Amino acid sequence: MAENFDAVDLIIGKRDGRELSTAEIDWLVDAFTRGFVADEQMSAFAMAVLLNGMSRSEIRDLTLAMIASGERMDFSSLSKRTVDKHSTGGVGDKITLPLVPLVAVFGLAVPQLSGRGLGHTGGTLDKLESIPGWRADVSPAEMMTQLEGVGAVICAAGASLAPADKKLYALRDTTGTVEAIPLIASSIMSKKIAEGTGALVLDVKFGQGAFMKDLDRARELAKTMVDLGRDAGVVTSALLTDMNVPLGLTVGNALEVRESVEVLAGGGPADVIELTVTLAEEMLRAAGVTDADPAAALADGRAMDVWRRMIEAQGGDASAALPTARHSHVIVAEEDGVLVDQHALPIGIAAWRLGAGRARQGDAVSAGAGIELHAKPGDRVVKGAPLLTLHADDEARIPRALDSLDGAWTIGDEAPATRPLVAEIIR
Repeated sequence: MAENFDAVDLIIGKRDGRELSTAEIDWLVDAFTRGFVADEQMSAFAMAVLLNGMSRSEIRDLTLAMIASGERMDFSSLSKRTVDKHSTGGVGDKITLPLVPLVAVFGLAVPQLSGRGLGHTGGTLDKLESIPGWRADVSPAEMMTQLEGVGAVICAAGASLAPADKKLYALRDTTGTVEAIPLIASSIMSKKIAEGTGALVLDVKFGQGAFMKDLDRARELAKTMVDLGRDAGVVTSALLTDMNVPLGLTVGNALEVRESVEVLAGGGPADVIELTVTLAEEMLRAAGVTDADPAAALADGRAMDVWRRMIEAQGGDASAALPTARHSHVIVAEEDGVLVDQHALPIGIAAWRLGAGRARQGDAVSAGAGIELHAKPGDRVVKGAPLLTLHADDEARIPRALDSLDGAWTIGDEAPATRPLVAEIIR
């Protein structure tokens, strides 16, 4: 780079609330990526950002600098317009699985570069790897061929996209700076913009099972990301969706695939169908498709046809039996009444403890582990009837999962007030 700065000066500037210039941010990200700025210095910078925030122009500069640290994908040779979706993660959030083939029904290309789960939120790739033969690693040439022919691909992102983000993310995880909205927004959007899609729809979760517990903070994050997308020339919008209650009736890898296939077959839980269709409508709108009926394509089997072609193109057997765990444990209702509360976070933690998630990057996950829910808030329950079924390959994991479920639901006399699943759409 033409200009050289001093990392300590930039840390002190951000510590004292100064707005950094484009050149300063470009230098900092490049020098950090190449190892000239030490990890402890970037950690101090991240903490200064957490405490003092960043202006819109600083967040834009940070995002663009992280994009510039690696390669950008180019889908301009495709005959189809591209549209992508990103979720900030939640409990039972299997929406990507039915959504990607559904949107592809309408002649769009959906290049869904996904990740793996960590902690109580599941990873899309972990879920799909429970399908026999399916592979997450797809070469750029294979991806282009699949997008042109099938219109849909869900695969792992290459290491060449925004490597500065990967390096900074690892620091944030160990230095208490994960919650900084400028760093979350630039992390997500640097990868998504580098992926080269023409339109992007964000599913920003709020509630106690989400990364953002508070609706106002989730709205701030959503608006920041929509602004970043717009500044980069990507048509971007965001849904704010409720993650106080798990999505659907399953939490866990193969369990969620099974439920997704039910949705693609025209059935499945109402909340999963609602969010899948709402996101599909927004993705189609963002890509300029105005005459589509995604609910009909879900009900009549067209989305299922694309799903099968997508899974088989990546080596998977779409008709094979999915793995099941070796052990199960049923929790029953202790009284008659109405299920008033069902808390996403303890249920997500319990599924993780059963083996559905990982504590560290690189840990193995159990395909069959997880939780089935037999009732949702508002449902009437009968004493002795099943409320949840826990599944684990290792029976010794079940007691710890049960510990985390203490207080995870309430049975009362009256149904709770219904809350909208989609609280707001930001465009």
